[in-house]
Amino acid sequence: MVQVVMYATAICPYCNMAEALLRRKGVQVRKIRVDIDPEERVIMQERSNGRRTVPQIFIGDFHVGGYDDLAALDRSGQLNSLLNLA
Repeated sequence: MVQVVMYATAICPYCNMAEALLRRKGVQVRKIRVDIDPEERVIMQERSNGRRTVPQIFIGDFHVGGYDDLAALDRSGQLNSLLNLA
């Protein structure tokens, strides 16, 4: 299974929803808290082409985007392929 990285903050409801969706699929999420480490926020912005909002989700090297993007991939059936669950 590929590595899933999610940049998040402690008080972000969309981060919690994204993490819950991924955990329902049996995926371990490496959560990076950008509210604790400002340097990680800079890295997140560089990796996501300047996006500043959380969550920013990466499956392997693929930038999913935020929760809405993740949920859309799940609805379309593409998320399982990205996670190598298919």
